[in-house]
Amino acid sequence: MKALGIDVGSLTTKVVMLDGDGSPTVRITPSGDEPQSSAREALEAVLGQPELNLDHEFCVVSTGMGGKMLPFPHQNKAVTTCLARGVHHLFPSARTAIDIGAESCNVIRVSDRGRINDWVSHDKCAAGTGVFLQKMAKVMHMPLEAMANPSLPAASGPEISSTCAVFAESEVISHVHRDPPTPKEQIIAGIYASVVSRIMILCKRLGIERDVIVVGGVALNGGFVKILEREIGFEVLVPETPQMAAALGAAVIARETLAKGAGR
Repeated sequence: MKALGIDVGSLTTKVVMLDGDGSPTVRITPSGDEPQSSAREALEAVLGQPELNLDHEFCVVSTGMGGKMLPFPHQNKAVTTCLARGVHHLFPSARTAIDIGAESCNVIRVSDRGRINDWVSHDKCAAGTGVFLQKMAKVMHMPLEAMANPSLPAASGPEISSTCAVFAESEVISHVHRDPPTPKEQIIAGIYASVVSRIMILCKRLGIERDVIVVGGVALNGGFVKILEREIGFEVLVPETPQMAAALGAAVIARETLAKGAGR
C-alpha cells in the first residue's frame, strides 16, 4: 500500500510517495500552465509508470493552489494542514514553522501531534516571497543561486522597503546604479533584511516557540537563512528538501487514510 501527496504550487509541483516503511520518494517538476499535466508527469515518475494507473493500492491527497484542480486525488487538504503534518514528520520537536514559497508566506504553530495550533499568512504582496527574491536577482544581474550563497550577505546593508515589492525594486535599482554603486554584498543583506522583516511581523503576531523550522523553496537560500537566524536570535531547522514539506504532509495524511481502510 502506497501513500501519495501532491503539492501543486505556482512554480513547482511536488510529489511524495511513502512506502510501507515510511521512506519518502520525492519528485519535483515545474508546474507550467497546466497543473494536471505536471502533476500527472510527476506521479508517473515517482511510480515508475509510463502511464498513470492509480489502483486500489494507492491513496492520493492533494494540496496547494492547484490541488483542487486535479481529478485523481481522493482528498484535498489545506496547505497549512499539510505543512503541519509534514514538518512534524521531519522534526517532531518543531513548534513553529515558517513556510516561504513562490508567492506566499505562512507562519504556523504546530502541536506535539503535528496539528495546527494557530497560523498567520500573507499573499497580498510579492515582498517576502521567492518571486520577490527572483526579481531582485535579475535587477542585480546575478543568478539567484549566486545570491543565495550564505557567505555573501554583509553584516549590514541599506534599508530596503518591506511594504511594497515595486518600491523595494526601485530602491535596489537606485543602489545598483549609484556612483559609486552600493557594494553587492550590502544590497543583498538589505534585500534579505527586507524579506525577514515581513516574516518577523507574522512571527510576532503569532509568537515564536522553539524549535523553529523553515520550509518552502526560499529555505534553500543559505544567505536568507543566515539573516533570518540573526534576527530571530538562534539557529533554525532546515530540511534537506524544504520545498516538499507540504507534499510530505499530504502523503502522511494519505497513509493515515489507508491505515483506516478508507483508501480506494
